[in-house]
Amino acid sequence: MLIVADENIPLVHEAFADLGEVRTLPGRDLRRADLDGAELLLVRSVTRVDSALLAGSAVRFVASATIGRDHLDSDWLDAAGIGWATAPGCNARAVAEWVIAALLRICHAQRRDWRELRCAVIGYGNVGRRVAELLGALALDCLVCDPPLAESGGVAPAGGFVDLDTALDCDLVSLHTPLSRAGRHPTAGMLGAAELARMRCGSLLFNSGRGAVIDGAALLAELRAGRLHAALDVWPGEPRLDPALLRRVALGTPHIAGYSYEGRVRGTQMIRAAAGAAFGATTDWPGVAALAAPADARLDLRAVGRDAGADPTADSALRAAVEQACDVARDDADLRAAIDAAGADDAARGAAFDGLRRAYRQRREFPAYGVTGAPIAARGALAALGFSLLD
Repeated sequence: MLIVADENIPLVHEAFADLGEVRTLPGRDLRRADLDGAELLLVRSVTRVDSALLAGSAVRFVASATIGRDHLDSDWLDAAGIGWATAPGCNARAVAEWVIAALLRICHAQRRDWRELRCAVIGYGNVGRRVAELLGALALDCLVCDPPLAESGGVAPAGGFVDLDTALDCDLVSLHTPLSRAGRHPTAGMLGAAELARMRCGSLLFNSGRGAVIDGAALLAELRAGRLHAALDVWPGEPRLDPALLRRVALGTPHIAGYSYEGRVRGTQMIRAAAGAAFGATTDWPGVAALAAPADARLDLRAVGRDAGADPTADSALRAAVEQACDVARDDADLRAAIDAAGADDAARGAAFDGLRRAYRQRREFPAYGVTGAPIAARGALAALGFSLLD
């Protein structure tokens, strides 16, 4: 069997070798001609899968190694008798770790006490729940807004659900909704000029969900006015992001919040299981369980994060551990340099953005790291975030 796969799916050859020949291609440029003879298609969120891509092909099953499904025309796939699957929750921890890293980085840069922030998570799916969990690990008060889930009677957080206006009145608002354009609660353009104007002056807006959930022009106006601070991992018009918006955000990364190695391999593992079930081929491929520890898995906090030569404080120790695993400052610098180098060429900016994603380093999640020398005041938070305390 011929399998066509996005080249950014990790370990795809190892995971699918027993099912057939695996041919990898750039997912954003995938075309109908690339699928001749293929029965299994493996994609990520950059590939639109619909009749234009698949009509008349031999593809019998499509699997996306991502949590979202808005890039799949599931109605058409169902009508065409083509099976499909996604990898819900595969990178939830990775995105939550990005939120924590962005929070600590921005608050440190702004000399702001993150402990005083009241937080809101908008979207309480797999990712939103994990974000709320890690914010709770830092003892932060976190409200949750998810109107569709509240109306359906879904599992509610301990404090119940709040409406959008209440969520927008918080000091930190973190977006984790899917992208939808229909129904009672569409999310496309959900935060426009009116909604952004209702946010508190000086509040933080994080988006690691879908770029089109925010009106980019309205956000840029608020940032220029100095009313809000933003950390964006996803962008309106992605991958051809607006350089003016990038210049104004407090932190910008190239859609890699969910790109931990564990999260990506977990996605591969989930779609291998789904494809195996569809084609009657089980596997004992170990996936995440077989990953070796990172080379820098042990972090001595007595040697890093010192403030002016003194012993590390609880805050500097916490930041050092988080940045060891999820260095958002490095990702921000790489994105700004790449977009600057691309200049005014829209296509070049898009290629630079995709290039950063394609060549992204092997980032590991917090539980892959152990720490020594942590100040007593930081140990509870480090353990709650998933780090191992080695002394």
